[in-house]
Amino acid sequence: MIEAFTDWFLSLGENYGVNPWVFGAIYVGAIPFFFASIAWLVKRARAHRSTVVPTLCAGFCFVSAYLYLAIAGRNIPVWVWIFLAVLVVYGAVSTIRDTRRKIAAARAEAAE
Repeated sequence: MIEAFTDWFLSLGENYGVNPWVFGAIYVGAIPFFFASIAWLVKRARAHRSTVVPTLCAGFCFVSAYLYLAIAGRNIPVWVWIFLAVLVVYGAVSTIRDTRRKIAAARAEAAE
C-alpha cells in the first residue's frame, strides 16, 4: 500500500511537471526562514521601525513552494489553484492576527 501511494505521489510530478521532492524541500526549507522573518518583524515593530522588508520576506517564504508550482507546473487543475488561494488567504489572515498579538504583547511588555 505504501509503495502504491509513493508511485501515485511521484506520478503527480510527471503529470504536472513538478518534482514533488523539490516542492516538499522548498515547503519545509522555508519554514525556519518564515519564523525568522516573523521574529524580525516583531523586533522591528517593537522598536517602532519599518516592518516592510520583514513582511515581504515572511510573505515570500509563505508562498515560495506555490511559486515553484506556478512556475514549473503544467496543466494544474483549476480546483488546485482555488484550494491554494483559500489556503494562502487563511494562512495570511492567521499569520497577521498572530503577529499583531505578538507586537501588542511586546509593546505592552516594553511599556511596563
